[in-house]
Amino acid sequence: MTQPTAPKPDRRPGGRTARVRAQVLDAVRAELTEGGHEGLTVEAVATRAGVHRATVYRRWRDVGGLLVDVIDAAGETDWRPPDTGSLRGDLTALNEEIQQSLVVRPSFAVALMAASFHSEQAARAQTQLWADRYAQCEVLVDRAVERGELPTRGTDARSLLIAATAPLYHQLMLLRADPDPRLPEQAAEAAVLAAGAGAFTARREEDA
Repeated sequence: MTQPTAPKPDRRPGGRTARVRAQVLDAVRAELTEGGHEGLTVEAVATRAGVHRATVYRRWRDVGGLLVDVIDAAGETDWRPPDTGSLRGDLTALNEEIQQSLVVRPSFAVALMAASFHSEQAARAQTQLWADRYAQCEVLVDRAVERGELPTRGTDARSLLIAATAPLYHQLMLLRADPDPRLPEQAAEAAVLAAGAGAFTARREEDA
C-alpha cells in the first residue's frame, strides 16, 4: 500500500486519446512535484504537455479533475505487495517502499497528499486509492496465516497493516523527522509481535 511515486502513465492502446492523457498526466505530476498544489493550473499543465488548454478543459474541466485522474492512474500501475517469505519481511519491505516515497526530493507522494486537502474530488479519489491499497496488501496477512505466523482466524488485516505502516507517516510527515533506516523494520517487528499476541484479533460477540 505504498504511496504512488510518479507512476508510469497508462500506455494501453488508444491512439491519440491515450497519448494525450499520458502527456497531460505526466505534466500534472511534474507541475505538482515542482510547485505543489498552489502552482498547479490548467494553463501550466497544457503548456508543459504541449496540448491546447481547451483540450484539457474539455476532458478534465479543472485542477480537481486532473488530480483525480492522476490518482486513478496511480491505481492502474502494476504494483504488487512484497513477498519475502515472512510477514516481518513483507512489512519491512513495504515500509521501505513507503519511506523511500516520502523522503525522495521532490516527493510526488507528499505533493499529491498535500493537494488532496485542497480538492474534495481529489480527497475522495485519494481515500479510494488508500482503501484499494489496503485491500491489495491483505494478502500479506493471508499468507502469514497460511504459514502459521498468525492466529488461524480473526486477525483484522487492515488494523495490522495500519499499525505497521503508521509510524512511517507519523515520523516523516507529522514530526518531519530525518529518515531512520531502522524504522521500517522496527515498525514491522512491533506490528508482528502485537499481531502474534492477538492485538488485531476481532473479539467474539459473546466476549464483548
